[in-house]
Amino acid sequence: MTVPEGHQDNSYKSILKGTALMGGVQIFQILVQLIRGKFVAMFLGPDGMGVSSLFTVSSNTITQASNLGLNLAVAKEVAGTKDDPVGLGTVATVAMTMVRLAALCGCLFCVLFAPWLSRITFGSGGYQWQFMLLGVVVYLMVTGTGKMAMLQGLHKVKLISRSSVIGSSVGLALGVPLYYYFGTGGIVPAMILMCGSVTLYYTVVLRRVIPSNRVKFNWRSHKFLVRKLLGLGLVLMASALIATLGTYLLNIFIRAVGDMNDVGLYGAANSITNQYSSLVFSAMSVDYFPRLAAEAQDTFKMNILVNRQSEIVAYIVGPLAILVIILSPLIIRVLLTAEFLPVTDLVRWMGFGVLLKAISFPMGYIAFAKDNKRLFFWLEGVTANALFLILAVGGFYLFGLIGLGYAMVVENALIIVIYYAVNHATYGYRFSRAAGIAVITTILIGGAAFLSSMIPDMAISYYAMALCLVISCGMSLLKLRTLLRK
Repeated sequence: MTVPEGHQDNSYKSILKGTALMGGVQIFQILVQLIRGKFVAMFLGPDGMGVSSLFTVSSNTITQASNLGLNLAVAKEVAGTKDDPVGLGTVATVAMTMVRLAALCGCLFCVLFAPWLSRITFGSGGYQWQFMLLGVVVYLMVTGTGKMAMLQGLHKVKLISRSSVIGSSVGLALGVPLYYYFGTGGIVPAMILMCGSVTLYYTVVLRRVIPSNRVKFNWRSHKFLVRKLLGLGLVLMASALIATLGTYLLNIFIRAVGDMNDVGLYGAANSITNQYSSLVFSAMSVDYFPRLAAEAQDTFKMNILVNRQSEIVAYIVGPLAILVIILSPLIIRVLLTAEFLPVTDLVRWMGFGVLLKAISFPMGYIAFAKDNKRLFFWLEGVTANALFLILAVGGFYLFGLIGLGYAMVVENALIIVIYYAVNHATYGYRFSRAAGIAVITTILIGGAAFLSSMIPDMAISYYAMALCLVISCGMSLLKLRTLLRK
């Protein structure tokens, strides 16, 4: 059946199709990141992984601050003018001018403050030249994500996927030899090659799909559009920046209280547990949010959509989380090296924590879809990130690396309660019976698998975890099959 223009098809089948489509875009990127992590672990070891993690966190933090949250703002504006060649050309000109200026500011920040960044990140001035080179990474990341946002606004999902595959493949092939020949000195140059290849392909693709008759940028005639993009982007940027800054500060705290080896082990555990969940999270941010925004003014329809998304997420993430819990030793050996096996228990704690995070994710967008930017900022930007940093710092200080796992589980359990309570009180949102059953059963089965991993007898432990996996997969397959018929 063809969906009429302007009408959102929010059936279970359409939601699941969108989740699968956008999730597929992320699969290759995740594989590339995991393969890169494997080579870093092989050639550089835990200390090198720690250095790589700190450079990655540093570039992400500076990029978040530099891009002014323009990504979603640009995607939204491009989507609104995609059928108007003149309007699209204007938006493309203004958006890319703003993106390039933002990227240049981020690059200059790295170059000018390289000595300070080296001291605060590594405790010494020995990494100044790497931070100067990191300015190139930041420039490429900001411009690349800006170009990708334009493709998202145009709904060019296949082109985004192709760009990711080709660009990431080239970057990986060129970057890995640098780890082998130059050790930690090759980390930043490899990042440049990776980001540069992806950005170059986005540039080539955009020239084919954006009208060539772009207008010349003029502040006086385009200031309204500039302010519009900045108004939306700054709220998103502030929330994202606080999250990235929290991760940055936590890594510095781990290095200061522990050592670089602890930073590397935490970075490895974090990358493993976050990769699988990003498939669903990325799909929700790109596919689910536009649907939610379209229904935000009708609370009844909004509740239906959020509940349907929650059901699907629960049934997808549940088996994935249990797989991570069961296979964590094998995953660590395959993706990293035996040196990283001490983080097995941490990966299991964090795997269960990510399951809880996925449950809260659909509720996190409600305030922003309702155009309540202040509530969104205080919930997503301040409360969630402050809770994360406080619990993680306290957990590491009291219990070491495993304390970071404790913190993640407690934080995400509290976030579910907070998000539900606030959205219920503010917008009347409530779990439907079906969504409630999906969420509760997923948490119970996932929790049972997690607790089974702690059984001292290895044979009994794996038997119990395998039983939980069979139950979770069977339930998810049956439920999703039923939902697809609705």
